[in-house]
Amino acid sequence: MPNLIMEYSDSVDERVNVQKLLEDLHQLALDCGLFAKSDVKSRAIGCHDWLIGEEQDSQDFIHLTVEMLFGRTQEQKRTLGEQLMAVLQQEASNVRSLSLNMRDMDRETFIKVIQST
Repeated sequence: MPNLIMEYSDSVDERVNVQKLLEDLHQLALDCGLFAKSDVKSRAIGCHDWLIGEEQDSQDFIHLTVEMLFGRTQEQKRTLGEQLMAVLQQEASNVRSLSLNMRDMDRETFIKVIQST
């Protein structure tokens, strides 16, 4: 059950194909073998207001958060993180700040409901 959440400064839109980047990150998560394919969810969130250090909003960024249910090894998470970062670096080499954070979600408190349509 991973959620890939890509936040980016709106200035990134001018230099990066955000939809393609999201699709490539999503595909990597589908293919990594750690998750059921139907559980992978990815989204991109453009940030219109941001501040970074003393540079205020003059520095652009992409930050990827990967949330997954607890149970993967540190090595599995590190490998996945390195692969995701490689995609970010390849497709967004002109973005100044690229970062990634892997988060474990507690299975005991995670709640999911799928409603019938």
